[in-house]
Amino acid sequence: MSTRVSSRFSQIGLDRLVRLRWLERTATLAIAGNSGAETKSSLQDNLRNSFPSSDVSVRGSINKTITILMKVWLRPPGYLRALHLAGLNFLALSKGSNHLAVHWGMVMAVYPFWAGVATQVGRLLKLQGRVVAAQVQRRLREQYGERETVSRAARRVLRSYVDWNVLKETGVKGIYGPAPAYIIEDSKLIAWLIEASLHARSGGSGPLKEVIGSPSLFPFHIRPVHGEEFSAESGNLQVVRHGLEEEFVMLVASSGSTISGVG
Repeated sequence: MSTRVSSRFSQIGLDRLVRLRWLERTATLAIAGNSGAETKSSLQDNLRNSFPSSDVSVRGSINKTITILMKVWLRPPGYLRALHLAGLNFLALSKGSNHLAVHWGMVMAVYPFWAGVATQVGRLLKLQGRVVAAQVQRRLREQYGERETVSRAARRVLRSYVDWNVLKETGVKGIYGPAPAYIIEDSKLIAWLIEASLHARSGGSGPLKEVIGSPSLFPFHIRPVHGEEFSAESGNLQVVRHGLEEEFVMLVASSGSTISGVG
């Protein structure tokens, strides 16, 4: 696994509406073994009706969106290759809400900004039971810098959450409510989702309970697990026990060395 650079966690990278069905289509093409050129051509046809304009800037938006989709499911960074292949395998063999969880995990691993927005959303839902877009944007600007691009990207990610049915519109502009949580019980998927979540964290590690209960995973109810239950499911995770109760989970390289401290 390649060393990740810290700038990845300070960049936005994701500034488009990403519909769940577009990711599903991209993954389906990848599973079928389509080349990059074949996938891009198919996605251009598939997304054309969603961008009904001959304007050059709109056509550019299609290409930017396709670049994001392909980076998630066709051309991920090298250090995410194992996660990517395991994710495609989950998608090929499972159905329903598990698909949403796999897409969520892969997007947050490739684009930590997705997890950054989700973290603020999850915190607000727990604190006040609703999400005010302006509050999310303000908190993200504190983290990523006082730039309009941050607010604009956050709005698009929030709209993506609505498209994924993990947030609900309330009828009041800029205010969202919670959607029913997706229950995740499969230990292999839990291990994979934890691994994906750690890739979105600078340092690639954290207390197991904190990682499972992270607000960045707000759409899901993940059953309680112990490290020994899932550590065997992923060769990329290491669990260290601290005291009688606390377990600490971290990403490890293929050689077995930890990658804590990189970001």
